[in-house]
Amino acid sequence: MPYYIKFLSLIFCLILIGECRKHKSRKRRWSGAVESHKHGAPLTGKKIVDNTKSHKVKTDHLLRVDDHDFTMRPAFAGPAVPVGVDVQVESLDSISEVDMDFTMTLYLRHYWKDERLSFPSTTNKSMTFDGRLVKKIWVPDVFFVHSKRSFIHDTTTENIMLRVFPDGHVLYSLRVTVTAACNMDFSRFPLDSQTCTLELESYAYTDEDLMLYWKSGDESLSTDDRISLSQFLIQKFHTTSRLAFYSSTGWYNRLYINFTLRRHIFFFLLQTYFPATLMVMLSWVSFWIDRRAVPARVSLGITTVLTMSTIITGVNASMPRVSYIKAVDIYLWVSFVFVFLSVIEYAAVNYLSTVQERKERKLRERLPCTCGMTHPGMMGSYSEDNVNNTGNYGGESMENGAAMQQRMMVHLDFEENDQITGHVGSSAYSSMWIDTHAIDKYSRVIFPGSYILFNIIYWSCYL
Repeated sequence: MPYYIKFLSLIFCLILIGECRKHKSRKRRWSGAVESHKHGAPLTGKKIVDNTKSHKVKTDHLLRVDDHDFTMRPAFAGPAVPVGVDVQVESLDSISEVDMDFTMTLYLRHYWKDERLSFPSTTNKSMTFDGRLVKKIWVPDVFFVHSKRSFIHDTTTENIMLRVFPDGHVLYSLRVTVTAACNMDFSRFPLDSQTCTLELESYAYTDEDLMLYWKSGDESLSTDDRISLSQFLIQKFHTTSRLAFYSSTGWYNRLYINFTLRRHIFFFLLQTYFPATLMVMLSWVSFWIDRRAVPARVSLGITTVLTMSTIITGVNASMPRVSYIKAVDIYLWVSFVFVFLSVIEYAAVNYLSTVQERKERKLRERLPCTCGMTHPGMMGSYSEDNVNNTGNYGGESMENGAAMQQRMMVHLDFEENDQITGHVGSSAYSSMWIDTHAIDKYSRVIFPGSYILFNIIYWSCYL
């Protein structure tokens, strides 16, 4: 065998012997560490063992839950237990005018001291538990006054946290969504501001047993800056507290979360006020349409009336049935009256025109034909140009011109008969003739002027 092969074999054997020695050394060190851990010896000399972290000590034994009766409040038969409260509003979900309530999601936290839960600890500042321990100890029985529905979130587990400190101080926090009543005043709707209140109170313990208070005053209430509502502007949140009295049970501490909302007016301007105003202005178009165009004027008036009725019905459908008049009701009903009066105006014009034509037709039937006769009074009352130009009187058609000629002839005949008989009735009739165009002419000014005046008064009172 060549010498270089022997040399390589020798090197390979030395390498294998070295690796085997390293492996045995590691194995001895690992087994020694495991053996010392089994016997409870610390891995290093600097770490201090905390009994609260030992798996051999149960929570019930550490807090001595079984040694006390937690159905009674702390310091039973002694002074009232102070329970501090703070709230963090997560979201203001909805405001319902129809149901007169609001829905809010918040973090509710309670702070109190229960010496029965104190425990020895050298390094731990507190211990934190979930909702399972809450059922074994005493917690304040705070509830929401005037609430309709409420629930504690349970995804993925109950959103409850309990933190116990060595000296017995307790922090109890839960995430809850509550729907509570809000007494709203709609007399200025939709130009209104609403103040809603969420009230907290102990259900069983009077002020002699439990004293609720805001833990940090006004700073006890915090809100998320991203909270917003579609129809309201949140102006401010603030807290108050006072005593509430029940004749059967006594006095209780009650905490209040107040928030003020101001309604956005732009939505209602687009959906209610502008359409109502346009309908009123559309009804004024009737004053510029010829009074003989009965289908046009009647259909325009009925359309505007029905549209106003639809707007009023739509607004009232989304509102509670209150017994007082709202600001929007005043505007809509006054607008409805203006639209209705425009229809009545045409009815008056049409009626007066019909009555006038009927009287003139009866007079023509009673008088003999005066065609071709010369009337001495004609030159005094009407010139030849007036007679020839009656076809264009008032910008009307030839038919109106012929009617005007007949009116003038009837007028002249009455003057002649008055001179013969000495009667004055015919001249009195001549002053009875009513120009029905004057009603439309005055309406073109009176209706817009009155509606503009109403708007000035309305917006100056409610804005």
